[in-house]
Amino acid sequence: MAHQTPLYADHVANDARIVEFGGWDMPLQYASALAEHHAVRRSCGIFDVSHMTVVDLSGPDSLRFLMRLLANDPGKLKMAGQGLYSCMLNDAGGVVDDLIVYRLGDNLYRIIINAATRVQDLGWMARVADRDDVVIRHRDDFLMIAVQGPAARQLAAPLLAAELQAPALALRPFECVRHDHVFVARTGYTGEDGFEIVLPIEPGIALWRALAAAGAVRCGLGARDTLRLEAALNLYGQDMDAGTSPLVSGLAWTVAFEPADREFRGRAALEKQIADGVTEKLTGLVLEDRGIMRHGQRVITAAGEGSITSGGFSPTMERSIALARLPVAATGSCEVDIRGVLRKARIVKPPFVRHGRVLVADAPVGK
Repeated sequence: MAHQTPLYADHVANDARIVEFGGWDMPLQYASALAEHHAVRRSCGIFDVSHMTVVDLSGPDSLRFLMRLLANDPGKLKMAGQGLYSCMLNDAGGVVDDLIVYRLGDNLYRIIINAATRVQDLGWMARVADRDDVVIRHRDDFLMIAVQGPAARQLAAPLLAAELQAPALALRPFECVRHDHVFVARTGYTGEDGFEIVLPIEPGIALWRALAAAGAVRCGLGARDTLRLEAALNLYGQDMDAGTSPLVSGLAWTVAFEPADREFRGRAALEKQIADGVTEKLTGLVLEDRGIMRHGQRVITAAGEGSITSGGFSPTMERSIALARLPVAATGSCEVDIRGVLRKARIVKPPFVRHGRVLVADAPVGK
């Protein structure tokens, strides 16, 4: 039986279409996934992301543990309130999960990990911790709300406690602030500005309803997926997984090889991959023909074949877009095998859309 978030009753009461996702019953959409997508790009939408896993780290070896766990360098977090996006890797260099880690104070960190990978993530953390003096605490006493869109921060801030309003509005991207068990970070998974808010369950339900009453549109997984695809944000299990490294998943920028003596898990495998020569890349495709590109479809280029990792229809661009893992030399035109028919597409540099703007050069909107 799937888990239900504390906001499940509200989803049902507002006629959400419920689907199973990562072991959770979640809203796929309410009235219209298309309308929800446009609400986030143009104004403000809210997402129940309570299925995500909140993990708090404490203890004198917390930083030492993170230095070995993460491919990015947690030593960059010099002050409380700073956050860092990273992958944690297995010894073969594959992605166990991608996550955000925040420094909350001295020897105190918060990690937000994916829902479907919770068990494997917590098990891997415990294994890496070994004999470290660190406490790894899974927080199931919170819920989490994403408030996203150009109007999100200004709509949400007045609904926070008075002590949080000005500090929340002053946050820069990937920064956080806490007060009285309420955690606010300027992060998201849509390519728009906004907050992700972690707070106790009862105040969280009240905040969700207050946000909706203030004009934020309830949004489901359908809109979340089209938004993150337009923003070229990876989906675990499709664009990356335990069998693919960040070097072939568009995430090389998240790997910190300095300081040279930091022995994070997977480092040796990545260094060997670089020495041998990276042969693949994750890049973008825009379909210039009829059809919809989907995960797993074959891509034919002059440099060799690859495959689509994530694909779908872009509501903002009004055409099909995709992320694809292709040979590193692949450029220009290509073909995608859609139900046995080769359709014309173009290789482009992602992202496709950020902050409401189409970023792909010479990409016509609509047909």
